Amino acid sequence: METYIALLRAVNVGGTGKLPMAELRAMCEDAGFRDVRTYIASGNVVFRSAKRATGVKAALEERLAAYAGKPVGVVLRQHAELVRALEAQPFTTAAPNRVVVIFLDEPPPADTLATLRHQRDEQVALGEREIYVHYGDGMADSRLVIPAARAGTARNLNTVARLIGMAAE
Repeated sequence: METYIALLRAVNVGGTGKLPMAELRAMCEDAGFRDVRTYIASGNVVFRSAKRATGVKAALEERLAAYAGKPVGVVLRQHAELVRALEAQPFTTAAPNRVVVIFLDEPPPADTLATLRHQRDEQVALGEREIYVHYGDGMADSRLVIPAARAGTARNLNTVARLIGMAAE
């Protein structure tokens, strides 16, 4: 059995994509996943499955689409991949609530940094399948646009660390 962390895109954010975490847990259990746990109401779920990652992602996306009536983006990571993503983040002296990891299914495009718009004091770096952003003065007033991040989903370092801890339990 492999431990997976599923990160849902646009769930319970800004009043759109409402999905009670109890429903998400039930969907995962219905798909045959084991030891299902959610973390905060923004679409984070940790579970175990004997299925390969592609089968896990397909099963979850199918159930989410049936529930929502439209596709819901899911980024899937295994425990070790999430650990590597956290260890690779370059903003080691920054406050963890001011750094986000944008998780992608594929490596970020080579022109990601060149296509940024409205960048002020934000720092951006690329990872394997991640984009790291340090919001120096916080996210509230940022107008940063990262076109390559459209298909991804972001979590701050505190959330990433908590999900790693849950996956290790």
